Amino acid sequence: MVDSSSMIRRSATLDRIRTALRRNPVAVLTGPRQCGKTTLARQLLAEDSANYFDLEDPVSLAWRKELVQSLLERDLPQWGVRVSATALLRFWTMVAHFHGQVWNAAEPARALGVNPSTTRRYLDLLTDAMMVRQLHPWHANLGKRQVKSPKVYVRDTGLLHQLLGLGTEKELLSHPKLGASWEGFVIDQVLAVESHDEAWFWATHQGAEIDLLLRRGDRLLGVECKRADAPRMTRSLRIARDDLGLDRVAVVYPGERRYEIADGVEAVPLASLARPGSLLEESRA
Repeated sequence: MVDSSSMIRRSATLDRIRTALRRNPVAVLTGPRQCGKTTLARQLLAEDSANYFDLEDPVSLAWRKELVQSLLERDLPQWGVRVSATALLRFWTMVAHFHGQVWNAAEPARALGVNPSTTRRYLDLLTDAMMVRQLHPWHANLGKRQVKSPKVYVRDTGLLHQLLGLGTEKELLSHPKLGASWEGFVIDQVLAVESHDEAWFWATHQGAEIDLLLRRGDRLLGVECKRADAPRMTRSLRIARDDLGLDRVAVVYPGERRYEIADGVEAVPLASLARPGSLLEESRA
């Protein structure tokens, strides 16, 4: 428990958070490590509240483990799925290691000793259960060799970390999947709050790619996910913008300042997603 008498009361900041929560169902509280984010959050909600959820708390870690177990051992069998829970857990863990990558059914099939068609069925099962997202590729008539297989993501970032065996922020920050974890989280949030008719990713075998393409009517918009302090224009992003004729591109990053990177390309803080529809709006700068 936290001794409330020793805490600094940041009344102005608390008022701003409460105002944000009245305006939107979600407010993002960001800042460097050890600056008091958790302490501030505890001034808004008691730790024993049912609405308090700490990803590093042992209770939360146990809850995620139990959720995975319940889905595999109870829910899927009740839905008529006749697959070993042990086999599906091994497969789901493999998907976590593929998180953010182009799917190759042959590799997990060899590891599990089954046919690639079986792993494709397993992937569809977890997709139908809304545990996994298959993001399909966009094909453009460019005369370039383009990726044709989907990319896969574990939709819940907390479950991704559970499957990867990550229990603390320190472990996450030193893990090779840190960037992919950020990418999957951003994509899930964008698809939840930004209007679109269809969504894909795009990549070529020469290395050009963009993480997310959104179609709105006859407009094609791009989203790139960068866990960087100050994202800049890259050759890959320039090729995607020019070859696909993208109206606008938002590079979502964990900073606080919105700024133009290049013509039609803007760095946008993740917190902007708290206001639906603002991600790909025209810059007012």
